[in-house]
Amino acid sequence: MRYWLFKSEPSCFSIDDLSRRLKQTAAWDGVRNYQVRNMLRDEIKPGDQAFFYHSSCTPPGIAGIVTVVKAGYPDDTARDIHSDHFDPKSTVENPRWYMVDVKLEKKFPRFIALDEIKRHPKLKKMLILRKGNRLSITSVTKEEWNAVSMLAQE
Repeated sequence: MRYWLFKSEPSCFSIDDLSRRLKQTAAWDGVRNYQVRNMLRDEIKPGDQAFFYHSSCTPPGIAGIVTVVKAGYPDDTARDIHSDHFDPKSTVENPRWYMVDVKLEKKFPRFIALDEIKRHPKLKKMLILRKGNRLSITSVTKEEWNAVSMLAQE
């Protein structure tokens, strides 16, 4: 099992939106970055866990945990002309974009803001903090996972 951090803008799709979905499960779609596409297609597997991170909001931070329940498969929003994520170069024969399905494991009892993550000594090297990092999915080490999980319980 690997650990990840999945970013989503809460105005687009929040942890509360996921909690209202049937079986609290949804496709993690709309990723349009080749590096992250490769992670979704090749690296992220069922059973992996991810922090659900709210981005582009005030404050940004971690809201809870999801589990990957379906391995990467072609993102059908790329072929939907009515979707915000439409890509005319993506076809059934040659899909450009991938997604996974996630299930809500838990919403944290408290939100862990980015400023708190920045101040925590065990989280100083988290990829989310790396200057210039704009990836919507990043890997998380076991030590970082444990540190954030402990913060959520405080």
